[in-house]
Amino acid sequence: MGIEQQPWFTTTREAALAALGCSEEGLTEAEVARRREQYGYNSLPVAEGQSWLRRLMNQFANILILVLLVAGVGTWLMGHRLDALVIFGVVIINAVIGFVQEGKAERSIAAVRKLVPARAMVLRDGQWVSISAAELVPGDVVSLQSGDKVPADLRLLSARELMINESMLTGESLAVAKQAEALSEPSVALGEQSCMAFSGTFVSAGHGTGVVVATGEQTEIGKINRLLSQVNVLQTPLLLQINRFAVWLTGVILGVAALTSVYGLVVWGSSVEDMLLAAVGIAVAAIPEGLPAIITITLAIGVQRMARRHAIIRRLPAVETLGAVSVICSDKTGTLTCNEMTVQSLVTAAGTYRITGAGYDPQGQVLAPSGEEASHELPLLQLVGRVAVLCNTAQLTHSESEGWQVHGDPTEGALLTLGAKLGLDQASLQAAEPRLDMIPFESEHRFMATLHQAGQGQGLVLLKGAPEAVLRRCDRQLGAAGEMPLDQQWWLEQGDLVARQGLRLLALAYRPAGGDERTLAMADVEQGLVMLGLVGMMDPPRPEAQQAIQECYDAGIQVKMITGDHAMTASAIAEKIGIQQCDRVLTGVQLDELDDSQLATEVLRTHIYARTSPEHKLRLVQALQGHGKVVAMTGDGVNDAPALHQADVGVAMGLKGTEAAKEAAQMVLADDRFSSIAHAVQEGRVVFDNIRKAFLFTLATGVGEAAVILLAILLGWELPVTPVQILWVNMVTVVTLSLALVFEPAESDVMVRPPRPTGESLLPPFLMVRLALVAAVQVAGTFSLFAWHMGQGVSLDEARTVALNTIVFFEIFYVFSARGLYTSAWRQGLFSSMSALYASGLLILLQMAITYWPPMQMLFGTAPLGLESWLMILPVTFGLFIIGEFEKWLRRSSGKRQLAAA
Repeated sequence: MGIEQQPWFTTTREAALAALGCSEEGLTEAEVARRREQYGYNSLPVAEGQSWLRRLMNQFANILILVLLVAGVGTWLMGHRLDALVIFGVVIINAVIGFVQEGKAERSIAAVRKLVPARAMVLRDGQWVSISAAELVPGDVVSLQSGDKVPADLRLLSARELMINESMLTGESLAVAKQAEALSEPSVALGEQSCMAFSGTFVSAGHGTGVVVATGEQTEIGKINRLLSQVNVLQTPLLLQINRFAVWLTGVILGVAALTSVYGLVVWGSSVEDMLLAAVGIAVAAIPEGLPAIITITLAIGVQRMARRHAIIRRLPAVETLGAVSVICSDKTGTLTCNEMTVQSLVTAAGTYRITGAGYDPQGQVLAPSGEEASHELPLLQLVGRVAVLCNTAQLTHSESEGWQVHGDPTEGALLTLGAKLGLDQASLQAAEPRLDMIPFESEHRFMATLHQAGQGQGLVLLKGAPEAVLRRCDRQLGAAGEMPLDQQWWLEQGDLVARQGLRLLALAYRPAGGDERTLAMADVEQGLVMLGLVGMMDPPRPEAQQAIQECYDAGIQVKMITGDHAMTASAIAEKIGIQQCDRVLTGVQLDELDDSQLATEVLRTHIYARTSPEHKLRLVQALQGHGKVVAMTGDGVNDAPALHQADVGVAMGLKGTEAAKEAAQMVLADDRFSSIAHAVQEGRVVFDNIRKAFLFTLATGVGEAAVILLAILLGWELPVTPVQILWVNMVTVVTLSLALVFEPAESDVMVRPPRPTGESLLPPFLMVRLALVAAVQVAGTFSLFAWHMGQGVSLDEARTVALNTIVFFEIFYVFSARGLYTSAWRQGLFSSMSALYASGLLILLQMAITYWPPMQMLFGTAPLGLESWLMILPVTFGLFIIGEFEKWLRRSSGKRQLAAA
């Protein structure tokens, strides 16, 4: 039987080592090299991205671009080689822009995988050495300590008080106790394989050793990751709209071009070649060939902006989906809270003390019931501090880069911080009162006890645990005046008061021990202890969470908290951070009792879900989507992957999330904070606004250009602009004006609008009206100036140069109005974004070159213009800005009147 099929949890330690061909002394470097050839590195494979050639070819896989290519080939075959080369040049420039920006986006996405590699302590050549976890091979002997991440699947060889949190695999939030003895049952669930440690799980307490039995894809997490790695490319409403529009627009353009050519042939007797060139002119004018590149660039810039705000987008179209999110389902721990347990109150027989400070930073005060800072020298507080520090297996460390960190159980970390606030140093106290023996925490007895040497031939038994478990072992309590009989009912009432505040309770007790006691048994702590106090602790809300949630409510986005914690704790945190209807909570048990129709009703009015499993998350997402909601869902474990897949935007935790969760998600939070989701939604709305602005601008000006040619054919006139001149306009405006709109900052009302309906058109009716207005003004102005100059007897090249510059300056002035879909350009500030100014300045320089530089005149058939022409062009084209702003003012005024009438 190969090691992949070996039932390791039923295999004895000796048999496991024999099957792996190793010993408890570890492997030699030579043997490691041989095994690496056989098994490879201990890492999960990363799905290969598209090759650069495939990405480049994809830029041409668009029906609009294909029509342009066909037009270029036709123009070439008619002998107009220069025009054809310009067409091909424009297509290639757009392809290069899209190619480069997609590459930037992929590099931004790949950044989330570039995490610092995990380390492992391994036995090599008989010596313990620290290596990269990727270097492990089956047969390596690995050491596990509190705070470690398990680097591979291990068969445990030894375990002392070893507790491992396997929630990312099993969904169980509590750490499980581990042992080295094999199990007798042939079939045991993953979460019950007590002699195994699995890759990616966390050691919360104790220590042990294990032999590597599986690495990389062969680990339990690797198997799941392999199943989840095939994720379909997202097709968002935006991309579907754009694709449908491209097909429709292509049909309309080809139809209009064909009918116009036939009209010219029949009515005016024009030549076939002239009409084919005119048809090409209409096609290149109306086709927004730069639109695919603009959309790609806008999404890529959104990726980069979000990355700066700690939201890493894994799939480009998810940027747009974020802008339509109407419900955010968020985890509590670490996302809405700091993921740092903090002692906030201490209930004693002498009164209740309040503890200031947050997290594991020992800066803070212990305030007496009177509100003044309590003296650390009080015997009661000294004993509380000794229990907190000594009856503890965690450690606190500090570094400039990471601040205060706990290695071990977060609850024990909070107790160490309390001890530090009481003036006790862990290392000094442990040296003065060394531990002689201990009873580790077990779910059966729900407490931990330690025995210490206290000096002068005395000993000390310290105990901490669940209040009920500790109280029944006490017969006395310590108050300000000394020891007194235990008032158990009073302690239970006090505990209930603290619990109602959402605080997690822990009771502390002690008893003196004789100097000859060297071992600690269960019988030694069954009775006769002295109750010291109740510690109330909480994972405090993140300071910025309340503001972020309020911003979501202002934007019409519902926020739902989904946690595995107690209902009372969830409700208390929800109240602190401002989640609506925080007194209404549904637990996992209650969710199981609801059928789908009942859940569909409850999901709209309930915003807090406690004691939930990953399976509940999936049901909640499906229920919300059944109401037409666009759902963002957070998750960190392997079991969260189905819900992340199902959600419109799956959000994985970057710090505590598994690779499987990240693979299933469209977005990864680099800091695990809820506020980063809110920021990402805002950026998503900005991205959609900017795509809509660029789309409207490109389409409106393109329709205007095509209409100029169409009108000339209908009237039997010379074309005011040639196809190659139109291509010039499209090329230079895409890389200047359209691109400038991509960089526009958020409009002032972006986060006070309701989420946009998922079925809303990219161009709703009011924007279609604006499009028609812009195109009509552009046609009227361009044709009038062209006709007037032709009437003055100027050359055709000069009249066309007037028309060409009229079109361009119409677009220059209009872009300043197009910067705001709803907001006035004056209110938005003409200089609030320099991108439009820079783009306009560059475009003016380019127009001066095509107008006055002889090589460009020869290439594009232009002629120099005099001052008189410019004095006509500039006022006429500025009129489009005035008309555009007047139309927005009328629309805003009409909206206000309708609101007042309502």
